Amino acid sequence: MADRTQNHIEITDASQIREEPMSDGDDNNEQQTYQPADQLTELMLQLGDYTPTIPDTVCCHYLNKSGFNCSDPRIVRVISLAAQKFVSDVVVDAMQHCKMRNSQQIAGKKVARIDKRLSLTTEDLILSLNEYGLTVRKPPYFV
Repeated sequence: MADRTQNHIEITDASQIREEPMSDGDDNNEQQTYQPADQLTELMLQLGDYTPTIPDTVCCHYLNKSGFNCSDPRIVRVISLAAQKFVSDVVVDAMQHCKMRNSQQIAGKKVARIDKRLSLTTEDLILSLNEYGLTVRKPPYFV
């Protein structure tokens, strides 16, 4: 029979998370180890005090509209946090596309004045959303 070892996730600080096999002995290390269930419990406790950027009422409205009924506000906050992360990632990617577009325009022109302000365009957003598998098309009257 194969020897199966349980894995745990060791967190030394917020930037280093690694998964290692659990040892059978009791090690009195300064590092704290968490089981996945402990991490979930800790996350749920932290969500009680957290106010997401997307309000709970807005998230509940769209969840109910899609057919998902949940009375636990912590679940709604987890979904709201995931939506906030998604929107943040899309905007950061769109900003990168905007920077690349501006650098190509500056390289093509020999202008002494360089404008460092960035503006989010629909084209940048479309490129960013395509990376996530979402297709956006402009209406024909905007083309």
